[in-house]
Amino acid sequence: MNILILGSGGREHALAWAVMQNPKCDKLIVAPGNAGIAEIAECAALDIMDGGAVVTFAVENAIDFVIVGPEAPLAVGVADRLREAGILVFGPSEAAARLEASKSFTKQVCDAAGAPTAAYAHFTDLAAAKAYVEEQGAPIVIKADGLAAGKGVIVAMELDEALSALDDMFGGAYGGAGAEVVIEEFMEGEEASFFVLCDGEAALPVGTAQDHKRVGEGDTGPNTGGMGAYSPAPVMTEATVQKTMDEIVRPTLREMARRGTPYQGVLFVGLMIKDGQPRLVEYNVRFGDPECQVLMMRLGAQAFDLIHAAAEGRLGETRVDWADDHAMTVVMAAKGYPGDYAKGSVIRGLETCPEDSFQMVFHAGTARKDGQIVAAGGRVLNVTARGASLQQARDRAYAMVDRIDWPEGFCRRDIGWRAL
Repeated sequence: MNILILGSGGREHALAWAVMQNPKCDKLIVAPGNAGIAEIAECAALDIMDGGAVVTFAVENAIDFVIVGPEAPLAVGVADRLREAGILVFGPSEAAARLEASKSFTKQVCDAAGAPTAAYAHFTDLAAAKAYVEEQGAPIVIKADGLAAGKGVIVAMELDEALSALDDMFGGAYGGAGAEVVIEEFMEGEEASFFVLCDGEAALPVGTAQDHKRVGEGDTGPNTGGMGAYSPAPVMTEATVQKTMDEIVRPTLREMARRGTPYQGVLFVGLMIKDGQPRLVEYNVRFGDPECQVLMMRLGAQAFDLIHAAAEGRLGETRVDWADDHAMTVVMAAKGYPGDYAKGSVIRGLETCPEDSFQMVFHAGTARKDGQIVAAGGRVLNVTARGASLQQARDRAYAMVDRIDWPEGFCRRDIGWRAL
């Protein structure tokens, strides 16, 4: 098969790595890709937000199957354009992608489906939102309703922080994403990420993970896109997984089908778990980043077979063959992230890191300049390893981190600390 992956981050490098392991893959193109992806696949300059351009590219390159990595192209209907052209695609329709593109839409679906989630209110007016926050008090959670590249959620522990977040959102700090705001109760418990493949009817759990959102060790400092992750998540017991499927995922999928927008793709279920009871934090309509990296490391070549089955509506006859193993990824970011950071610094030592089914450095924000790998983003590398235990995976990952010579970068040294 000729396969096209849309995206340019660590998630897409991990997807490309897994796809390349599978003998069904004859040719792989990633658009636009990055410097690490270019070492294993062909990269193409393509505007992945332009559905017409993606269709034209797919036809001209005899693409059999398209895997959409990030949420933004899904939210503007790129998967719909591909389906209309008769091209097999993995990823939900624009209508179904509203589960991530609109927080208030997700809350309406949860209400209709009876899925347990935080109490909330939806606002389009700053004064009304502030009055509600002052009435509720802190801690409280402020969310931009639209897509904000994973940065539109403020967990405000103090009232002043919540009011300031509302000023920022309605003031345009998140662009159009903050024109409407969802305000939620603060939920206590342990967070986990749960991933389910869906084909419009059947749903198949394909893994659990936990990530570290805050930039500083001990989970301190501002939120980021994620500083590291590990899989499986110890808090996701068999009983908790079953509860999540029965009380959250399946009711949501039934409600989406009832609305005429059946869901096909991966459903990333963000959970808060307290006393074994899961409640929905949010849905995402794509693999998490950096959670995808640890899932792909554990799934390997079968990841492509599972994704392909979801796209073709064959999940009912498919199963996941899990090894009893663990994986961890450590994010190396440019100093200053998640604030201002410099681009263009040279990264050395990558060629000394092993690349096999147990260890891999996935590139997120990198480019090649004058024959050298340089930093081209905030989160730059995902140093990822598998092991028979989480400790072994951790030791392997940090051993690779220590081989990388990049003074302008940093990482957290405590990924997995809760589990360990």
